[in-house]
Amino acid sequence: MSDELNPAVPDSATAEGPEAEAEETVKQRKNGLYPGVSDELAENMRSGWADTELRDLEPIAQAAETAGRRAALSARFPGERLVIPAGNLKTRSNDTEYPFRASVEYAYLTGNQTEDGVLVLEPVGEGHEATLYLLPRSDRESGEFWLSGQGELWVGRRHSLTESAALYGIPAADVRELADKLREATGPVRVVRGHDAGIEAALTDKVTAERDEELRVFLSEMRLVKDEFEIGELQKAVDSTVRGFEDVVKVLDKAEATSERYIEGTFFLRARVEGNDVGYGSICAAGPHACTLHWVRNDGPVRSGDLLLLDAGVETHTLYTADVTRTLPVGGTYSEIQKKIYDAVYEAQEAGIAAVQPGAKYRDFHDAAQRVLAEKLVEWGLVEGPVERVLELGLQRRWTLHGTGHMLGMDVHDCAAARTETYVDGTLEPGMVLTVEPGLYFQADDLTVPEEYRGIGVRIEDDILVTEDGNRNLSAGLPRRSDEVEAWMAALKG
Repeated sequence: MSDELNPAVPDSATAEGPEAEAEETVKQRKNGLYPGVSDELAENMRSGWADTELRDLEPIAQAAETAGRRAALSARFPGERLVIPAGNLKTRSNDTEYPFRASVEYAYLTGNQTEDGVLVLEPVGEGHEATLYLLPRSDRESGEFWLSGQGELWVGRRHSLTESAALYGIPAADVRELADKLREATGPVRVVRGHDAGIEAALTDKVTAERDEELRVFLSEMRLVKDEFEIGELQKAVDSTVRGFEDVVKVLDKAEATSERYIEGTFFLRARVEGNDVGYGSICAAGPHACTLHWVRNDGPVRSGDLLLLDAGVETHTLYTADVTRTLPVGGTYSEIQKKIYDAVYEAQEAGIAAVQPGAKYRDFHDAAQRVLAEKLVEWGLVEGPVERVLELGLQRRWTLHGTGHMLGMDVHDCAAARTETYVDGTLEPGMVLTVEPGLYFQADDLTVPEEYRGIGVRIEDDILVTEDGNRNLSAGLPRRSDEVEAWMAALKG
C-alpha cells in the first residue's frame, strides 16, 4: 500500500471557498513525503480527463423486488419520514478500514451497497417518495479525486448520481446535504439506528427509541419469507459453498502439514472468487476444537484420525449467505466411536428436517432433533432417563448446547429483530429458509463421559427451504450419511 494516502492539500487552499471544503475532506498525513501541492500541479490535475459517464445503464436484477419492499414499508408507516442508512467505513487501525458491508435494511430496500448512503422515504399524499442519498463522484475541481484518501484515484470510481438513479430506480441526491435537511425536517420521523452516527445526531430531537425499534422490527419481519430472487441467491450461495467444501477435502494433506488456517484460506478463496466474501467467520475446527461452537481462531493442528468440523458459507454479491456444516474424518474414514456419534447426529438431523413443513410450528424441528439426541444419550448411559424427564429438565443440553437452527438470508442469523411470536413461537410458511443443525459435543475435560467420547464434536447443518408441500434441502449437493461422506471424500482425493 502506498504511503502517500491523504497527502497535502493545495497551497492555494484558504479558509474560504471550495478549497476550504476540500481542506476539511483532504487531510495532511503527518509524515507524508510531499509537504504541499503547487498551484501549477493543482491546475494541471483539474483538466485533461475524458468523459467517463456511463449511459444506457440497465436497472439491477432485483430492482422490481426492492421497489415492492419499499412499497410495503410505505404502507406500514403512512405519513412518516423513514430514514435507513447504509453505514460508514469503520477504522481497523490508524488509517486502514475494514471492508465495508452495507446495513442489511438498506441493502434489502435498495440493492445499493456503498458506504455513507442513506435511503429516505418522504411522506407524500397517501404514500412516500424515495430518495437515495449518496456521495457523488469525487470532485475534480477541488482535487478531492486524487488528494482524498477516499478519492477516485485511491479507492476507485463511484457511480454518479445519475448513474445510481438508473441502476436502482430511485432518484439520487448528494448525501452531504442530507444532515441539514433532516435537522430542518418537521413531522414524525423514524430511523434505523446503529449505522450512521451523523444521521442519528441530525435527528436526535425528532425520534424515539421505541418508534425506531418498531421500524427495525418490521424490516426484520419483512425478511422472514423470501421472494424468488432471494431464494435464487441463497441457492447460488449454497452451490458455491458446496464447491468450497470440495476444495477443502482436496487439500486436507496440506492442512495436515500446516494448520486449520490452510482450510480457512482454501474456503475463503472460493468465497472471494465466486461471491462477495464469507458470510461469517469460517469455523475450521479440527480435533477437540470441534467442541468449541464458534471456533474461529483456526490456528490448531489438523491430524489424520481426528474429525474436522467445517462450518462455513459463501456470501453472494447481493449479500445472501449460505450456512453449512459437515464433520469430516481427516483421514477419510470414521473410527467406530466417531461413526457412532456422527450417525446419532445424522438421525437427529433427519428427524429435524422431516419436521420442516408449512403450517408446522417453528419449534417443531428443534424438538424433533433434540428428542433423538436425548434418546441416544439415555441409550448410551450418559444420562439417566426416561427421555421425557431428560427433555423436561434440559439435561441433554450439556452435550447438545445450542438450538437446532435459525432463519437464514442476508444475515447468517437472519430476521434477528423479529418479534418472538412471529419467529420462534411462529408458524413455518412457504418461502422461509432456515438451518437444521443438531450437534453433540463431548468436551475433552468432561469426566461424566467415557474417555473414548472426550474431544469429539459433531455437527451437521443444512439450509432448508419451506415449500408449499414440504421442504427442499438447498445444500443437498453435499453428502450427509457417514458412508456417503467417506465415499465422497475418497472420490475427491482420487
